[in-house]
Amino acid sequence: MSATETQEPTEEPTEEETGEETGEPTGEETGKEKSAGGDRSALVVAGAALAACLGLVLFGVLGGLGTSDAGDGKAESDTPTAAVTYEVTGEGRVEVSYLARSEEGKATVDKDVELPWKKTVEVPLGKAPVVSIVLDGKGGQARCALAIKGRHVQSATASGTYGRATCMGELPTPAAGAQ
Repeated sequence: MSATETQEPTEEPTEEETGEETGEPTGEETGKEKSAGGDRSALVVAGAALAACLGLVLFGVLGGLGTSDAGDGKAESDTPTAAVTYEVTGEGRVEVSYLARSEEGKATVDKDVELPWKKTVEVPLGKAPVVSIVLDGKGGQARCALAIKGRHVQSATASGTYGRATCMGELPTPAAGAQ
């Protein structure tokens, strides 16, 4: 610096203000700690969300193995099926439980169904197609019927409050059904 230049004094915080001597964190340091803690929490949440998304994607990919997404009408897997028609007629409202392929042998339940109701589904060979009905609290009368490959197999009637009826059939096992 030359003799003609003067340096203006700058106001720097004292040791008490910075907390350097006392070891106490300054407001600036405290904010950094909170920010770092907040960043860690955000990273944990983001990581959990990413893991959940990855899990769903993997489930979709791995769960989709053996299925046809081409929309070409092919069966969902190699298991042979038979066309089964479930029909419920009568008066009143019912709860209908039935077996269908898309549920892989598990029952599907339709509640508060207005009659008449009819559905044709594919059922895997070796499974027993079944349709069950339960009338609601108002009662009435309803008849369930079951047909396999267009041939009538069984029918049953339910009547009264919470009346019940079940229709069942038999499908051959896949080995016996393959001709």
